[in-house]
Amino acid sequence: QVQLVESGGGLVQAGGPLRLSCAASGSIFSINTMGWHRQAPGKQRELVAAITSGGNTNYADSVKGRFTITRDNAKNTVYLQMNSLKPEDTAVYYCGATTRPNLYSDYALSWGQGTQVTVSS
Repeated sequence: QVQLVESGGGLVQAGGPLRLSCAASGSIFSINTMGWHRQAPGKQRELVAAITSGGNTNYADSVKGRFTITRDNAKNTVYLQMNSLKPEDTAVYYCGATTRPNLYSDYALSWGQGTQVTVSS
C-alpha cells in the first residue's frame, strides 16, 4: 500500500506564491511519474503538471510559465512551486504517483487526499 501526503496548501492573495509538497511512502520499489491534478467546484479534475523519474515535465497550458514541478527521488517527494497565482487557480490539488512494490509488478496509480488552494482577488 502506498500513502501520498500533501502539504502546503492555503489561502494566498492573487499574484502571490505557494509551494505544495507531496511525500510518498509505503510499499515502494520505484516511482515512475509523479504529478499534480486539481479540481475546482463544479469542474472536472484536470492535470496541472507531471514529472517522470527521468525529469521530463508536462504542464497544463494554463499554468505554463507560472508553475514549476520538481521532485526529489531520494525522498520520494514531488513539489509544485506556484507563482503569480490567479483566482482561477483556486481548487483542491491532488498529488498522484505511479509506483510499483517490486521489480516484477506493474505500476499502479495512487492519489493523495488533496490540499485546498484558495487564491483571493
